[in-house]
Amino acid sequence: MLGIHACRKSEEIITMVEWSDSERSTIASVWGKVNVGEIGPQALARVLIVYPWTQRYFGSFGDLSTAAAVLGNPKVSDHGKTVLNALDKAVQNLDSIKATYSELSQLHCEKLNVDPDNFRLLADCLTIVIATAFGSAFNPAVQATWQKLLSVVVAALTSRYF
Repeated sequence: MLGIHACRKSEEIITMVEWSDSERSTIASVWGKVNVGEIGPQALARVLIVYPWTQRYFGSFGDLSTAAAVLGNPKVSDHGKTVLNALDKAVQNLDSIKATYSELSQLHCEKLNVDPDNFRLLADCLTIVIATAFGSAFNPAVQATWQKLLSVVVAALTSRYF
């Protein structure tokens, strides 16, 4: 029953989202200031450190046994950049995020078998890293818009799961 509810909620988020001109401008502004080479690795490292059970999906990355090992791991850094570069697709395709992430959702669901909750954990960590980097410029209104974007992205990435 939970899966059906989650699926309906996910579909509602994706299909019912509307972006105001202000939200589009805010998203573009935030994204324009994001340094993919810094923010991506920091966000992924935070997920792997704070939620160590997520490390099971990164067995080929080598040593992830300590925070220092995670932070110094070049594969974590590279994948963090990859993740953030993929987020650019959502920013560029606000009106078709579900279609944009259809293949990525299928890959993570059917081949990689990633727990779909990990997308939410990553979105939360990404928000924290951006808030830390941007300081007072990441005010509550900006954060609300950013989190709306990430909610739609998470819903799209989990759409093949249910």
